[in-house]
Amino acid sequence: MAATMDDSSSAAAVQAPRKKHLGIPEAIFVEDVDSFMKLPENDSADTVLRKLDEQYQKYKYMEVNLAQKKLRLKSQIPQIKQTLEILRHMQKKRDTTEAMQTHFLLADNVYCKASVPPTDKVCLWLGALLEKNHSTASRNLDLLEEDLDFLRDQFTTTEVNMARVYNWDVKRRSKENQRKAADKS
Repeated sequence: MAATMDDSSSAAAVQAPRKKHLGIPEAIFVEDVDSFMKLPENDSADTVLRKLDEQYQKYKYMEVNLAQKKLRLKSQIPQIKQTLEILRHMQKKRDTTEAMQTHFLLADNVYCKASVPPTDKVCLWLGALLEKNHSTASRNLDLLEEDLDFLRDQFTTTEVNMARVYNWDVKRRSKENQRKAADKS
């Protein structure tokens, strides 16, 4: 959830000091737009909107990176599971005398038929600590989902802040125009 900012807070809405979820900065909700716009770092509505848009774009960039990580993990987990299943199957077959018939993936969509004799040893690629990799990948996927949810909250907060600042500016300009029209009369 995003923190709120009222007239007693002096921190800028686009500069959130606390960090959570893989270093994603928390968007501060602008509670009182009038007080917020009076802060010295907020020269004009355009400046604030540019800062908020910059923050929004950073969140978009983070979302793309997290989505790519999620895709990698989602494809990695079934591969690890499949390898574990094959190893368990080979462990069951090691006490028999018959060879196991299988197909090896040589390249994308290229398989080779093979006969594997019963054996006690299986050579795996370096780093194939499968049980540990599977649990780590599953845990990372769960954390990634939480980070994406948190990021969506930051999108919403930033969009609401942008709308609130924009509407504040529209009202301010409208009042200025009414004052100018009243002064001319």
